Amino acid sequence: MYYDVTIAGFGGQGVMMIGNMLAEAAMNEGKKVTYWPSYSAEMRGGTANCTVVISTKDIGSPIVGFPQSAIIMNLPSLKKYQSKIKKDGLLIVNTSLIDQKEIKRDDIDVVKAPLISLAREAGNDRLSNMVALGIFLAKTQIVSLESLFETFTEVLDERYHHLIPINKKVIQMGIDFVKE
Repeated sequence: MYYDVTIAGFGGQGVMMIGNMLAEAAMNEGKKVTYWPSYSAEMRGGTANCTVVISTKDIGSPIVGFPQSAIIMNLPSLKKYQSKIKKDGLLIVNTSLIDQKEIKRDDIDVVKAPLISLAREAGNDRLSNMVALGIFLAKTQIVSLESLFETFTEVLDERYHHLIPINKKVIQMGIDFVKE
């Protein structure tokens, strides 16, 4: 098994957080993993992306030119990555910030989700990344939900552990969005 995903947006959208969680969950399941973060010069508002590769065999390189899937949180990221997704791949698009007419691919599975609106329904619109992670998990089943939930205590600073229940709720909302 080999699977890769590029996650992209602007600083502050939690792109690195969900990439890190995905990588940790896969490692906890005994899979081989690479996690390749990339930041622009500015932290908040600048571009941020990461690539996660998950495999049962050794991984030759963390660099992925043409990913099987992408989670796209903003328009500049869509413009950069949508053409690179492999045919029959998966694209998750944050339609809270991206007009659907910007989606140009019809040879891949596209999930159009109003991520910010969905997170707002749960009480915190800053958790749109977790909605996206739930959608990704529902579509790929690349790691188990239990493994993913276990990563919260590993990747979240202890001062944020009180937010774990709402994060879990929002991930479940993403899963439910795909089922509907």
